[in-house]
Amino acid sequence: MLIQRVPEPQPKSADPRRVSSGSYSLWRLLREGLNGQRGWSRAWAKAVPRPGYRVVIVGGGGHGLATAFYLATKHGITDVAVLEKGPIGLGNVGRNTTLIRSNYFHPENIRFYEFSLKLWEGLERELNFNTMVSQRGTLNLFHTEAQRDLFTRRANQMRVLGVDAEALSREAVKALVPLIDLDNGRYPVLGGFLQPRGGTVRHDAVAWGYARAASEAGVDIVEHCEVTGIVRNGGRVTGVESTRGFIAADTVCLAVAGHSSRLAAMAGLKLPIESHVLQAFVTEGIKPVLDTVVTYGAGHFYVSQSDKGGLVFGGDIDGYNSYAQRGTLPMAEEVAAAAVTLLPGVARLKVLRQWGGVMDMTMDGSPIISKLPVDGLIMNGGWCYGGFKAIPAGGVTTAHLIAHGAPHPLAAHFGLGRFAAGRTVDERGAGPFPYAH
Repeated sequence: MLIQRVPEPQPKSADPRRVSSGSYSLWRLLREGLNGQRGWSRAWAKAVPRPGYRVVIVGGGGHGLATAFYLATKHGITDVAVLEKGPIGLGNVGRNTTLIRSNYFHPENIRFYEFSLKLWEGLERELNFNTMVSQRGTLNLFHTEAQRDLFTRRANQMRVLGVDAEALSREAVKALVPLIDLDNGRYPVLGGFLQPRGGTVRHDAVAWGYARAASEAGVDIVEHCEVTGIVRNGGRVTGVESTRGFIAADTVCLAVAGHSSRLAAMAGLKLPIESHVLQAFVTEGIKPVLDTVVTYGAGHFYVSQSDKGGLVFGGDIDGYNSYAQRGTLPMAEEVAAAAVTLLPGVARLKVLRQWGGVMDMTMDGSPIISKLPVDGLIMNGGWCYGGFKAIPAGGVTTAHLIAHGAPHPLAAHFGLGRFAAGRTVDERGAGPFPYAH
């Protein structure tokens, strides 16, 4: 819904900092245990929206919360509200397979995702929150000589830029992951490439950690506040309409993943994005059998083992446009077939649950961190499969764009204008087809 409204004077920022649940430490855990756990308070304040803010971020997922946190801590901008239509953590940030890595091919993408991986490595100390960062390694398998050449090129490009990558023989793959059937009848494994610093992070803890830290820095986290309209005065955004009333803003940032096109349409814009469903699954808990992340080069399949013992795995998008947070049985069957082919022992396990995330798939498979054609409107989206691993870097670079009005050097190639100029960043070389990335 496109609304024209004359902006009203905005109030000044409220208190610059607020204390949430305080500092976490071993000493405090012991003290609260002896005190009957009565000293804890809310992890983040349940804010009521004020009439106006300097910055309104639509979307309380990983990228929205990270952007708010870095605006407050790196740029001193605390007059910020994060609007989430439901509770924090129930969107895409909690609907993924929790993988982090920086093993890309294009130099620009390697630098960006390596920056994100380095931020992950220090995130728990920065947030004072246990996000369960586990750098157990990410293993990419290859099954043909052509694939070996492709992976070798990627690994060499990573090494040139100072990023870790190791080539593994068939024997080394088997030693690392004994469950793998190297000589499976469909796609025998010829070897693999390992990024030792890749791994997993607890997705719920990422949302909670950033929400807590942003709230403590002075940001308003407003839950159950769905945006229903983008308000404009001529060619400039002046705020948003929401289920909790009009909220004025100098800058509005869209960080809503698969709903990016819907929100942009409220401002009269059409984005080069399609929304698709991506499924994920988790099995019953078993004893530790897989201490690395494994991706299947002959199909889109990836698997790791959670701290609770369940195997967490996923595959390709369902291949049709949808905003539903659930998938279809044909894709579930395809993912299960890949799992049993690569890891035959998985056939004996029960799948406990399945979920789906709404993926914002761009025409070149790379994200958009950019100003939009309406003044005061910023976008962080189009992450395809790479949104979770990019949360820290996405937050830093989007906050930089909002604070300085210019793109961060590491994200300059993610501008919206690249599509009109023909400067697409097609990591997979799949062409202008969102479903193919």
